[in-house]
Amino acid sequence: MGAGSQLTVPGGGKAGGVYTWEEVQQHSSRTDQWLVIDRKVYNITQWAKRHPGGLRVIGHYAGEDATEAFAAFHPDPTFVQKFLKPLLIGELEASEPSQDRNKNAALIQDFHALRAQAKSDGLFQARPLFFCLHLGHIVLLEALAWLMIWYWGTNWIVTLLCGVILATAQSQAGWLQHDFGHLSVFKESRWNHLVHKFIIGHLKGASANWWNHRHFQHHAKPNIFRKDPDVNMLSIFVLGATQPVEYGIKKIKLLPYHRQHQYFFLVGPPLLIPVFFHIQIIRTMIIRHDWVDLAWCVSYYFRYFFLYIPLYGLFGSIALLSFVRFLESHWFVWVTQMNHLPMDIDHEKHRDWLTMQLQATCNIEQSFFNDWFSGHLNFQIEHHLFPTMPRHNYHLVAPRVRALCETYGVPYQMKTMWQGFTDIVWSLKNSGDLWLDAYLHK
Repeated sequence: MGAGSQLTVPGGGKAGGVYTWEEVQQHSSRTDQWLVIDRKVYNITQWAKRHPGGLRVIGHYAGEDATEAFAAFHPDPTFVQKFLKPLLIGELEASEPSQDRNKNAALIQDFHALRAQAKSDGLFQARPLFFCLHLGHIVLLEALAWLMIWYWGTNWIVTLLCGVILATAQSQAGWLQHDFGHLSVFKESRWNHLVHKFIIGHLKGASANWWNHRHFQHHAKPNIFRKDPDVNMLSIFVLGATQPVEYGIKKIKLLPYHRQHQYFFLVGPPLLIPVFFHIQIIRTMIIRHDWVDLAWCVSYYFRYFFLYIPLYGLFGSIALLSFVRFLESHWFVWVTQMNHLPMDIDHEKHRDWLTMQLQATCNIEQSFFNDWFSGHLNFQIEHHLFPTMPRHNYHLVAPRVRALCETYGVPYQMKTMWQGFTDIVWSLKNSGDLWLDAYLHK
């Protein structure tokens, strides 16, 4: 172990120790985890279980330099220091680089400067009125749907239109809860936490904690197998260029993957929210004894059936809800996957924050409709680089990010929405073809 005090600290390491990257990287297992922030070495083995963002997201940086991820996820580093201080076991040797595995130090430094300038310019400050107005238009959509049925009756034309309006409200509520899950809209965090629970629980019937722990992993390690849950396809699909070949060589054929771009339309958009997400949400809340989130979730269904059973009866209300979930699921899948599925999907490569996010995400052209339809997630690059930045400022920081990418030759992809949708299908087809070639190879 490196030079320093011989006083052993709980969990391993020596207080005031000096370490090399080789030593830090040896502590990257589930039961032994160190990481580096601003050249300081921390033993997070025990703390990971109590980490508010979940043990997995912090564990994904075990043995690595987590400085960039730490800055991205923690808008108030001073507040977090009181939790970090007891975990400090030493620092890197003076001869060691600040980043592990030969990352581009100049690129990282310039990105830090860009982020600091954006913060100085107030781009990380949320406008509560923006989000309140957005919440208001969601509530109005839900009220409009119920009033239409109440006034015009339950004929099939009104029901279909009502379903479309409710699905629109659900999708927009999804983007809004996404905002509150990422950033502090209100200065008082307690209010932000409560509003987030209200939107995702009472307006959508889902779980805030389930979403947080899952989604933060996606941002920490996007499109990285075994670290990003969004690319865990349970062997229903093979993604990227590496996984299909691995499956093909191992002769794994759980499904006809060369047809996955076709059965995607039957499995992905229609079933993700109504089936997979709902089963996972309920299961997670029960296993984790998350009774608060469960109560919020139950309040959604109580409100829904209270409003619609008098109009449609029990089975009619269930049918309407299923139709709404079906439409919402299509909206969600196409909007979220157009930014990620056609991009690089692979195993861990230990890239710097900017490069990792840019290779896993792309943007969709800005327009009033694209911004509203996607909840400003058409600016996926900026959202991933600055997850605590309010969405109404993405278009202001985007030119700065593009300029930095041009300086260092980092690809910055921009597409039309139609191209983004079609690239989902083509990427699945290309991956399926790679699997078939490897599978048939003797």
